[in-house]
Amino acid sequence: MSPAALPRAAAPLLGFGRLLRRYGFPIAPEQVSSFMQAVTLLGPRSMADIHEAALATLAPTPDRRDEFEAHFQSYFYGNAAALAEGDADEETRIKDDSGASDEETEVARREEGGELSSASEQLGSRDFRRNGDGLDAFRRKLAAALPARRSFRTMRTRSRGSLDLRRSLREIVSADGDIPSPLLRRRQTVPRKLLMLIDVSGSMKLYTADYLKLAHAVLQGADRAEVFTFGTRLTRITSGLRIRDRGQALARAAAQVDDWDGGTRMGLTLLAFLSVPRFSAFARGAAVVILSDALERGDHAELEMAMRRLSARAFRLSLATPLAGDPRFRPATAALRAILPLLDDLVDGSSLSGLADFILSLARTAPVAEAIWKRVS
Repeated sequence: MSPAALPRAAAPLLGFGRLLRRYGFPIAPEQVSSFMQAVTLLGPRSMADIHEAALATLAPTPDRRDEFEAHFQSYFYGNAAALAEGDADEETRIKDDSGASDEETEVARREEGGELSSASEQLGSRDFRRNGDGLDAFRRKLAAALPARRSFRTMRTRSRGSLDLRRSLREIVSADGDIPSPLLRRRQTVPRKLLMLIDVSGSMKLYTADYLKLAHAVLQGADRAEVFTFGTRLTRITSGLRIRDRGQALARAAAQVDDWDGGTRMGLTLLAFLSVPRFSAFARGAAVVILSDALERGDHAELEMAMRRLSARAFRLSLATPLAGDPRFRPATAALRAILPLLDDLVDGSSLSGLADFILSLARTAPVAEAIWKRVS
């Protein structure tokens, strides 16, 4: 049933489900339908009935129950103070390619890149200018250089395959019992997905322009690639960067992302990514490359949890940090020490050409990050 065909009284219930999805709750359309049906069955006689129906059908996880209650109070009672108490740090928002921004705020930022790492949300915009950087060769080589996997689909082959019994029997029948050469099939080999997660916080402002150019080249050279940005929000920019003209693509991406050069909540935004089933499916069996300095403020438990879940899904999990461009760099922060055993690669992200070479090498085996950095230390 379309929203226009719904009874007028059902519109707030549908809106509440949309609100929860906007704030990263994994709410399926069937749950929203069940919520409205439960309210119908209960009467409802009071707001308590609507509250009980919401808890039973939308099923917030225990760790987000307080946040759910704050959103319920804010949405149905107009109690903004409850939302502020339930989420003092502001909840991470998720924005898909086609999603419209619910606020457009431009904040002037004057700090040099790397001088500020904050968890407070400050929104901003970016403008990218086109220049030459030698990414054309990278784009041409990418499809053949990506890691590959064996697909369950098969293709005909003349040798080194398994017998295609059905087609072979059909050929024998059509040839009146003569036995021709056996017909063979083998499983296809297809490139793995490539997922890029780009940190656009203030501490990364010197590098995000190059990272977006690299992401555009990736999407032009690989059929199965996805690109997200994260700072205080999570934004999928794949469709914008699919535009062939790089100037237009980067302008589209700049308009889609609201949190340029702001704070960072790396752990929370990665958990928000994993909480959306459609997004987390992008990481399954993929080569995941995170472009970030990983300067997580405060408790790093969320970051460690997110990286552990990403590592379990991904074929290869890599972190490229511009801090590693300094020869004196060591993964000495509490956050980096916690996630280092989960990483396959911890590499220098300060050079565009170096990053391009690293992505082209993802199919080659290498020692895990922990083993490499223990030798360096």
